[in-house]
Parts: sequence; C-alpha cells; structure tokens
Amino acid sequence: MNAPAMPALTIPAEFQSCFDAQRAAYLAAPEPSYDERIAHLKALAQLLKDNKDDLVAAINTDYGNRSEFETLFAEYFVVLETIADAIKNLKKWMKPQRRRVDFLTYPLARNRVVPQPLGVVGVIVPWNFPLNLSFCPLASIFAAGNRAMVKMSENSPALARLLARVSPRYLPVEKLAFFEDGGGRGPAFSSLPFDHLLFTGSGATGRSVMASAARNLTPVTLELGGKSPAIVGPDFPIATAAERILWVKMFNAGQICTNVDYVFLPKDRESAFVDHCRQLFAARFPDVNGPDYTSIIDDRAFARLEATLDDAKRKGAILVNLADKQNCDAGRRKFPPHLVLNPTDDMLLMQREIFGPILPIKTYEDRQEVADYVNAHDRPLALYPFTHDAGLCDFYISRVMSGGVSVNETLLHVGQHDLPFGGVGASGMGHYHAREGFNTFSKLRPIFYQGPISPIQWFFQPPYAKRPMKILQTMIRFKT
Repeated sequence: MNAPAMPALTIPAEFQSCFDAQRAAYLAAPEPSYDERIAHLKALAQLLKDNKDDLVAAINTDYGNRSEFETLFAEYFVVLETIADAIKNLKKWMKPQRRRVDFLTYPLARNRVVPQPLGVVGVIVPWNFPLNLSFCPLASIFAAGNRAMVKMSENSPALARLLARVSPRYLPVEKLAFFEDGGGRGPAFSSLPFDHLLFTGSGATGRSVMASAARNLTPVTLELGGKSPAIVGPDFPIATAAERILWVKMFNAGQICTNVDYVFLPKDRESAFVDHCRQLFAARFPDVNGPDYTSIIDDRAFARLEATLDDAKRKGAILVNLADKQNCDAGRRKFPPHLVLNPTDDMLLMQREIFGPILPIKTYEDRQEVADYVNAHDRPLALYPFTHDAGLCDFYISRVMSGGVSVNETLLHVGQHDLPFGGVGASGMGHYHAREGFNTFSKLRPIFYQGPISPIQWFFQPPYAKRPMKILQTMIRFKT
C-alpha cells in the first residue's frame, strides 16, 4: 500500500522566480571558467570589505549586543581567510583527476574524473554566526561554479535586509540572492528543487529540512549540533584546561554549535577547576553588561536557559554563578554564566544542547567510563580531549566517534582551512570547507574515453561458448 502523499507547499513568488532565473542562467552557461570563478570570489570579498561597518552593526542590532571583536574575529576575518584560501587553491581543485584504466579497455583508453558545477545550491543559515555560515559556504559554492540562494534566519532580519540590498551591486541575482525568513518560510525554501541544499541548525529542524528536500530527491549537507564533550585527562594542567574551555564557553555567550556542552574532570580536580574558572571570568569580564559579553539572541532563548538552570537546581544540582558579584542586565539579555555540579541525566541540560553560557561538570575515575557515557548518547559534533598522554588521546579518538576533534584546545579545528568540517550521525552529514567543500558542491563526473581499438569488441562478442568463454575462464583463474 502506497504511503499518503505529503501536501504540497505554496512556494513564495520571490523564491520561485529567483530559482527559475538561476536555473535558466545555469543552463545557458553551466561551467564558469577559472577566471570567472575567481572574479565571483573576489566580488564576495569586496562586498565584505566595502560594507564592513554596516555588517558589524547589523549583526549587533539582531543580537541586541554582539561583541564587535567576536564578529570581526569569528565571522569577518574567517570569511575573508576562507575566500582567500579558495582563490589560492582553485586551479588545483578544478584540475581533472587521472584514474587507472582497466586492462580490458586498453590500448590508449583514458579515465578522468572531472569536477563540474551542480547548478543552483540552497543555503539555510542560522543566527549564531550568520556571516560566517553564509559566506564560508558561498566560497565553496562559487569555487565549484554554482549559483546560490541564501535564506537567513528569522533572528537575523537586519543583516538579511542589508545583504539583500547590497549584494546585487557585486553579483547579479542570477548568481546570488539573499532572503529574509519572513516568518516560517523555511519549509517552502527547502522544498525548492535545488541541486544541493546546505542547512546549519538544530537536529529537529534538520530532520524537517531533510524531509522537505526528499520531495525532490535533493541531496543535503546537514551541519547540526549536539552535546560535544571536553575530557580532561589526569595528566593535564587543570588551570590550562579551565582557561581554554572557559574561553569557548563564554565566546558568543556559548551560542556555538561546536561548543563544549559538558566537561569530564578527574574526580579530585573539580574544586580546582571551579576556582580557576571564577578567577578567569572575573579577570576577563569585569563588567558582563559591557560590550565584550554577548547577549542571548532573544527572549525565548533567555527564558529557556533560565528554565534549564531552574530544572537542574530543583533536581539536586549545585549551581556556581561565575558573575555572582555582578548584576546582569536581563533587559539586554545578559545571561550570567554558570557551572553546574552533580548533573544527572534526568536534567534538561544533559538531555539537549545547551547553546548558552552554562557548563555542566561531570567527574570520572576511569577512561572507559567516559567513553561508555559519550557512546551511550548521540554522536557529538566535536570532541575535546585534553591530555599529553598520546595513548590516552588515541584511546578517546578511537573509541568515541565525533564530527571533528581539537586536542588540548577547543573549537579551533573548525577554523583550519585545509580540514573538512561536518558532523556524524545526529550531529550532521556531509562535509564542506577546503577541497571537501569544493567536492561537495561539484559533480565529480567519471568519464571514460575509449581508444582507437576496443578489446571488448574483439574478444567478447557472441556467440560466447567458444573463445569468449575460454578467455573469461582463464581471467577468472588468474584472479582466484
């Protein structure tokens, strides 16, 4: 019995007309030259350079308060670096690959794998790093020769309006177009028959995006989140671990998909870790209401974080407010950072991604205990082992699967331009960044070129009973 058909969605006219224009432009000129791709990448970079202050201001407006340094460092600078890396390596990425030819097709035959543009790529961007997570994919998409439609988050209206307004000055809408969410238009966007669709966001929304894309058998790359653990080995200096973990947990007020969601400490190191975190936070953020400490994105997220802490306290956790001598401005959504001691699995903060400045601390006695705990849950987007013991480090990398790994550090594997980025299992599927990004948004097309003589035509034509069968049986004997 056939499953009932999913109801058709009404596609907004601006989505459909843009898609039709980009598809027509692709069909008219499906393979931009190397020089054209370089020009497109340089146009992206010029858009950023010409509008730097306006872009920073728009992101700040959408957040309520977004640290200018964090925007420039984690978004603006990283994007310019990514574009520069694509320009530097594009000729190498575009080069057809030579592949071995099977002997039955000799002589003078050739095999090649030729990367070709897919066509029109859709990009769905979250609010937490809206410039990074739109322009870094665009660098790969344009390097591969495609066209792109980008839907921004409902929490990024100021940035979306700015990009929609200025983008046509640098690239025609047949090449690149930005759209506001406009309130619940995501399912319609992901229902367009894109040649590839990239989504970054939550697992729940990722499942919906994948279901929408399935209507058209559109391939998807999903960059999701999850509960990424840090594991501090017994040999690692606790002060250094606290310094590196607290840095990422406070960056963007913890609103990062690859953030440390909880930390495992040796059983006797918890107090020292807490003390170092107190000292570090007081030194780094003497005024949480100042511009360096980023706001929570909206009232709903702020209320969710409050409810998460209330739930943990009610179920027996000990809360350590790192800003306990400062009064956070709730009106500006400045959420006080907390360590949570004695977390249990029935607490909300251990059941879903926290996405805020709250850090649960678990203790352990045995490394297998840690591996078993992480493996009993969804595979995380990142893993952060802290140890100078190579054997212990290899144990965690081998026994705990994750999207990526930073050893003795947090987050920085994501910023390595020659490393692919992507999740595994519930934390995502597919990769982009660097050559892997170019490959994701290309059709790596296998092409066989026959030579002047075809051995198949000589030796394997019917009737098969005599010479063809003898030759085949001889070949089989040599293979076995």
